[in-house]
Amino acid sequence: MARDEEITVRTERRGKTTIVWPEGDIDLGRSPTLRESLRKAASDRPGRLVIDLSLVEYMDSSGVATLVEALQLSRKNSTVLVLCGMKDKVRSIFEIARLDTVFTIATSLDVAVQG
Repeated sequence: MARDEEITVRTERRGKTTIVWPEGDIDLGRSPTLRESLRKAASDRPGRLVIDLSLVEYMDSSGVATLVEALQLSRKNSTVLVLCGMKDKVRSIFEIARLDTVFTIATSLDVAVQG
């Protein structure tokens, strides 16, 4: 598989916070990898799940759906889910769909982790 067809997802635990860093475009072919990583991160039932999107240049509706699923799972597990590091192109998708009013979106990783 070529590098441009992959998405890399890194996860780090900081106390009661789990941080997930997807890297690469998130589209129909790549969103299952992110979905599985988020399910695994949420299964540990952290107090806070932060998804840093600073390394994501593009996201389509399947990527958005994956994040909505993560939000639903987080709410079920009483976990606070926070998005951060959104590039303008990605943020605009959330704004058009009015999901910026549904998700907690922080201006930076530090703000997202501290709450």
